Amino acid sequence: MTRNTPMPPDLRRWITESLPDGDPDKAEDVSWDRGDSRVWRVPTAGTEVFVKLSPSPKDYEREVAGYAYAARVLAPQEAPRLLAADPGLQAVMTSLQPGRVVRGLPLGRQEELRVHERAGILLRRWHDASSPASKQDRDTIHASMAGQASEAAACLETTAGHLDDRQRALVQCVAHELPQLAEKLPVVYRHGDYATRNWLWDAHHGYGVIDFEMSAHGVAVEEFVWLCGAVWAPHPDLKAAYFTGYGRALSDSEERALLLLTARLGVSYLATGLSKQNPVLVRRGHLVLSRLTHA
Repeated sequence: MTRNTPMPPDLRRWITESLPDGDPDKAEDVSWDRGDSRVWRVPTAGTEVFVKLSPSPKDYEREVAGYAYAARVLAPQEAPRLLAADPGLQAVMTSLQPGRVVRGLPLGRQEELRVHERAGILLRRWHDASSPASKQDRDTIHASMAGQASEAAACLETTAGHLDDRQRALVQCVAHELPQLAEKLPVVYRHGDYATRNWLWDAHHGYGVIDFEMSAHGVAVEEFVWLCGAVWAPHPDLKAAYFTGYGRALSDSEERALLLLTARLGVSYLATGLSKQNPVLVRRGHLVLSRLTHA
């Protein structure tokens, strides 16, 4: 995960000004292995903080708003707190959150079920505190759903020869059904990237969540898409535990939308993998679509 990217001088100055006992010279790059991730762990006299550069002004605004929302809705041990922010640098400084990232963490089966149940409990509390979506929010959601349907149609043109009949039919359903189906779905203030890479687990402190740069109003069921494709398809007991914690089952419309949105993700992986000759994405796309059509 560590990339050892040098810290920009202006960010180093801001850390020194905002955190007199911080030591940016000993900062560790803990960015995810993708181009727009820039995160450092900075030691202080008594603990550590995290400093993040947002990839765009929109991401920065969403992250700051997400931290404010988390501070209202979640307990201190459930989410880090925003310590400082600079819109010019698009930088945020946050407190240390106890626990280890769940993705890749070796968990026993019962403990994994417990983590998924706790994840559902926290997300339901997050969703229930949502304010009503504005007209602009709803227009953005409608455009997103229409865009995902169009993307599925475009991906189908380039991947059709790599899909079986059931997979092609499923992707066609994404293109035809998704925009209209989305009109029936609950809208909430979403975390936006509620995947296991943003879950923290500690046997003593319990469950927590990080990373709010995708937080915004949206269709609630979109929170579950990555989990559906990557985790739940081969492990339905984890899905059951999650929704036990969430406190309600998905409606028929939500289940259908989850299927279609996950298929859109799968065919997007496949199309991108084929165009960029990336075998990892190709395998991932095939795996997601195979799981969906054989479930």
